[in-house]
This record gives sequence, C-alpha cells and structure tokens, in this order.
Amino acid sequence: MSVPQTTREYRLPKVDGFHNLTLIEAPIPKLKATEVLVKVHAVSLQYRDLIVAKGTYPLGQKENVVPGSDLAGEIIAVGEEVAHWAVGDRVSSNFATDHVFGDPTPENKTTGLGAPIDGVLTEYKVLPAHALVRIPEHLSYEEASTLPCAALTAYNALLGPNPLKGGDVVLVQGTGGVSIFGLQLAVASGATVIATSSSDKKLKIAKSLGAAHTINYKTTPNWDEEALKITNGRGVDHILEVGGPGTLMKSVNAVRYGGTISVIGFVAGQADVSSLPIQVLTKGAIVRGILIGSRTQFEDMNRLITAVKLKPVVDKVFAFEDLRKAYEYQDSQQHVGKVVVRVSKN
Repeated sequence: MSVPQTTREYRLPKVDGFHNLTLIEAPIPKLKATEVLVKVHAVSLQYRDLIVAKGTYPLGQKENVVPGSDLAGEIIAVGEEVAHWAVGDRVSSNFATDHVFGDPTPENKTTGLGAPIDGVLTEYKVLPAHALVRIPEHLSYEEASTLPCAALTAYNALLGPNPLKGGDVVLVQGTGGVSIFGLQLAVASGATVIATSSSDKKLKIAKSLGAAHTINYKTTPNWDEEALKITNGRGVDHILEVGGPGTLMKSVNAVRYGGTISVIGFVAGQADVSSLPIQVLTKGAIVRGILIGSRTQFEDMNRLITAVKLKPVVDKVFAFEDLRKAYEYQDSQQHVGKVVVRVSKN
C-alpha cells in the first residue's frame, strides 16, 4: 500500500461551539524512527469533546486543535526503530500518549489527545509506538474506538489500585459511556450493580446489560437513601461519580464506611459541598479523581474484555462528513453508551 502524503482533518479555529468544526486538507508529518502511521477507521466522542469545542475544558487546550481522543485503526507504516508493530495491526492509542504506566504526572498529562495536543479526528494519524495497544479481535473498529476514554476510565475506577471484589456492590450514575462500561466491567467481575438514570427507557437497557437494581432519580430524587435500602443499610462499595458537585454529597451518603468514590465528571453542575470534608472523614471514604488510565492498564482491560467477549454499547454511528451532527447528538444526551464517527470508508 502506498503511504498517503495528505490527510483530511477537522480543526477548531474558534472555540465558542462545535459549529466551528472545519474540515481541511493537511500534509501528514514525516514519521520519526519511533512512530507509526495509523489509518483511522473510527473515533468515539466524549463529553470532553463538547467542552473543548466551547473553549471551557478545565485542563487546557492548544489553539486551532484537531479534536477527538479515541481512535481505532490499522497501522499502514512503521518507523525504522519500531520493533513490535507491523503494517496491518489493528490498534488503538492510549488517551495520553506518554502515560505508559503508573500514576499520571504533570508531564504525561500534557500529552492528552484532542486538547493539549492534536487529536484523532483525521483520516491518518502519526502516533508514538509506545502509546499503542492491540484491539480485541472480536470487536469492530467502531466498537473498539469506544475503549480509550470511556472504558479505561471505568476500568481504572473499578479495577485500578483499589480493585472491586466479586460480591461488591457498584453504583453507576446515568447511562453515558463511562457509566455503561462501569456497569459491564463490574458485572463481568462478579459485582452487583445499581444503575441510576432519569429515564425508565434507559434503565431498561441497564437491566438488560446486567444491572441488578435500577433507580430513576427523577421519581426517586433521594437515590442515596434508596441505595442504602438496597444494601440493607451497609452502603455501596464503589461509586462511579460522574455528576460532580451536584451529586457528590449523595454519593458520600450512599457509600459504605471505607468505600470508594471515583470522581470522573461534573455533568450535574454545582451544589453546596461545604460539609464534604467532614462527611468523607466520618465515613472513612476513599475519594479518588480519575484521569483516564495508563497504557498498561489499557492492555489489562483488553484481556478482561477479550476473556468475557464484552461488547461495547454503540448507540449511533455517524459519517466523518457529518461530524457536527454527531456532536449535536452527543450534546443532546439522548444516547446510551457511545456515539461513534466512522472515519474511513473501507
């Protein structure tokens, strides 16, 4: 296969909304010895992509960025010093390209695709070989594109330094990408899952994926009390906290003594959290911020996904040319699981 010289890629010349997404043609940078060129087949979207387009991403972003962080594709060229990869390999990249193992650092945090550095909403992407993982064989490119951010965040929360045990109770908030993966990975690991949502229709899907208990927080606003009831007063072992300040106090109430709250997002807006330190202390709770995960965790997760033949939940797939529509759909919060963009035609 002859290696292309140019790529079509999206840029954000202005950041006051995703109407600024602009498709341009650009030269593909020359491969360094330790890099590979990946033909991008599919990219999945995140809540983060929406706030990058609005210029409100709290961790900082470069000017005129190529957005997107989660790709699945195939290697079409390798640098001369790349040892363990070959043309034709089906791969994904870790979210932060230099976060290979261990905890995040100030240095590897600045290598997050699609904000501090150019991302993956492009037909061809040059990546460092050390960022790559092989994608599970039973997954399509569309399915595999959902793993780098949503799946790995959930995996790091539930099976990172403080892993759940079979028989633990896990509570996931909502039915977005991270929460659905949290539900699937928890069930695959032998945990009992409680899922919350404002929609009975979405809760039905959560049930079909193995949630033992569901709570509609519109009809049961005190979902924390309900979770305590379900666990006979003991509380929940692990909570995937995607709401942020708006839901954090309820999570601290619902968690068991010594339990873990993984802080992942802030989609529920602001609230008074002034009594949080006392509540955390009273419960002896672990509250841990999750910055996605490392490449080695990604490899561990893929072994689990392969072992149980886990299938990501892809809600809708959009064409590369319809990227703005995909962003609109992501923004509408109608989806369950992941919104995916098919980049390559073949």
